[in-house]
Amino acid sequence: MTIATVYCVFADADEAERIGRKVVEERLAACVNVLAPCRSFYRWDGAVQQAREVPVLFKTTQAAAGRLVDRLALLHSYDVPAITVWPVEQALGAYAAWVSESVRED
Repeated sequence: MTIATVYCVFADADEAERIGRKVVEERLAACVNVLAPCRSFYRWDGAVQQAREVPVLFKTTQAAAGRLVDRLALLHSYDVPAITVWPVEQALGAYAAWVSESVRED
């Protein structure tokens, strides 16, 4: 399978939507799902912190995933954003073809 899902959380919905739209316009992702806000607990600066964040799923190709990760890191407001790539082992063929057609492979 040639597609991947990239997971990232953002500080708020405005940032998630702005960056999501940008990477679709740049053809780094075929589709972006901005999910409902979540509560995150994490260790930062030596203490346990909590925040309300907005998780986002980016649908892309394996070939473009690295470029997408780099672009998200550049655009993101966090010093160390949580960005992970989830390989897709199986998908509807027509969906995989649509993702591949929608993402620039260079």
